[in-house]
Amino acid sequence: MANKWQDIREGLCGALVIGGSLVTPFLRYWRTRWGATEAELKKNLPGDDLVPHPKWQYTNAITINAPLTSVWPWLVQVGQGRGGWYSYEWLENLAGCDIHNANQIIPEFQHLKVGDIVELAPQFGYPVAIVDPCRAIVLHSDSRTGGLPIPVKMKPGDYNISTWGFFLEEINEKCTRLITRLRNDYTPKMVLKLMAGPSLVEPVSTAMQRKMLKGIKKRAEA
Repeated sequence: MANKWQDIREGLCGALVIGGSLVTPFLRYWRTRWGATEAELKKNLPGDDLVPHPKWQYTNAITINAPLTSVWPWLVQVGQGRGGWYSYEWLENLAGCDIHNANQIIPEFQHLKVGDIVELAPQFGYPVAIVDPCRAIVLHSDSRTGGLPIPVKMKPGDYNISTWGFFLEEINEKCTRLITRLRNDYTPKMVLKLMAGPSLVEPVSTAMQRKMLKGIKKRAEA
């Protein structure tokens, strides 16, 4: 019961964070670079070429006081029906995502390969484009080849392309840097800008991702 109420409290806090983000577009500069250094913001990362000309992107990062090999097992098992997303579980389930965040390493989810689907919610997920063990996972969606659906009727020639990457860099044998980057490109029309652009997606996803990064850090350091 205590854990249930903790999840609810965290979810309510998450809702406030997301709500605050939606009405503070002037803070987007801070949100889109939270935790990242200038070098990390400018760095070319695996998968950037899959969305070569993004209309918007963000790069977030966190330092984890644990070896790279202790962080990777938590990262590789992410996903709905797997280890969860280590974010606002109650809030995600309120939206029908059926997320259950793991607090332990799950052996059957320690293997990920290109072509697998990492789900955000049941029947709604990103295909895996790149897996470099202990280094990188890149998820890639392209509406032209059956990517993530958005609630917009796509006309011939319309597109929505995105990548979501997770990258580990070893600082030393006891410390790891976890960097995430989302890039998005879409047909330059108003309806797609509203549904796939930064005004809606960025405030929600950056808030959820900050909680996720902190969740991975907490678990790996423990």
